[in-house]
Amino acid sequence: MDTLGLYLSIPFCKSKCTYCNFASGVFPSIYFGQYIARLEDDLHAIRGKAAQWGAALPEIVDTVYLGGGTPSLLPPELPTRLFAAIRREFIVLPSAEITVECAPGQLEDPALAAMVECSVNRISFGVQSFIDDEAKHTGRLHTREIALRDVERARSAGIPHINVDLIAGLPGQTRASWTESLSVLAGTAVDHASIYMLEVDEDSRLGREVASGGLRYYAPQVPADDAIAEMYSEATEFLAANGLQQYEISNFSRIGAESQHNLKYWRRNSYLGLGLDAHSMFRTHSGAALRFATADELEPFLESPGWTEVNRLSREEEFEEAWFLGLRLNEGVSLSRLRAEFDVARVQALEPVLTELECERLITWTGEHVALTARGRLMSNEVFEHFLVEAASI
Repeated sequence: MDTLGLYLSIPFCKSKCTYCNFASGVFPSIYFGQYIARLEDDLHAIRGKAAQWGAALPEIVDTVYLGGGTPSLLPPELPTRLFAAIRREFIVLPSAEITVECAPGQLEDPALAAMVECSVNRISFGVQSFIDDEAKHTGRLHTREIALRDVERARSAGIPHINVDLIAGLPGQTRASWTESLSVLAGTAVDHASIYMLEVDEDSRLGREVASGGLRYYAPQVPADDAIAEMYSEATEFLAANGLQQYEISNFSRIGAESQHNLKYWRRNSYLGLGLDAHSMFRTHSGAALRFATADELEPFLESPGWTEVNRLSREEEFEEAWFLGLRLNEGVSLSRLRAEFDVARVQALEPVLTELECERLITWTGEHVALTARGRLMSNEVFEHFLVEAASI
């Protein structure tokens, strides 16, 4: 059965985090209703648009993800409208994983009740740190007490699956404070955690300060890269000891609680992204991968259908993606599957680089299976770049 994952970007925030480079921000609430109306129109129009591109857009949806931004900021009637529109245009399986991202302290009772009514069964909390000063320094508006209270509120409301995000490398973070955050996370008994290493991006306010040697946003207190890597390594060991096994570079879960929506990205399954700065991947009738993105500025997005960039991937591009997306997963890449999808010669041509990376202890290569080592996950960008260079030369 060919199924689709559906991602809806909700870009509205109560405050903008200093490290954030997403197309989200603090917008007047007058935009909320206009934005949902735009999504309703795009949901209605996308099947016809896909047909024009020669694409086979699946009708059955098995994952829905509302990200952002902070979707829980919307008045309850708006997500209710949005979910109704989704179900008008697609068949949403009763067993579908339905996730909404929430910021602690920004989930009102009516919003939580509306989520339950709309069959939301997974909430992802952007906690980032359980240390109050660390959260405050990056623009987060919650405290540890608020975050823990909201996790329990969601659980008590009947939401069975809960994720907590943490970031290693926040300004002022130490090994001791990081260990404390991990311990608090473990104490919540949530079934999923996402651990990200801080990326100092020039498109974020914090990134610009770090790059320029500035003092704002506590930039001088950002830990060194080696310290961040050590925090990440500690997290993988600590979470495993507390029942949360790593299954992707940044993701950890109890057995059976893996994010089914995110797995679609890494396994190159079909997904449709609508809303500001959303991305999609599904197949044409001939089987070629089709990707498109949407506008990343709010007012232009509201004025016309969001899709602005369409790209049919070449076989070379698909082969590259099969490697660098597949290697993100702890399960790694199956060489026999690659040979079946592409060709034997193309896979064999990469054997020299596989040998080199294995000698550097960045991958394990056992028969038909290739996966990153723990060291390789820390240096994943370098590994992926090596694969891209070699694959492009074939």
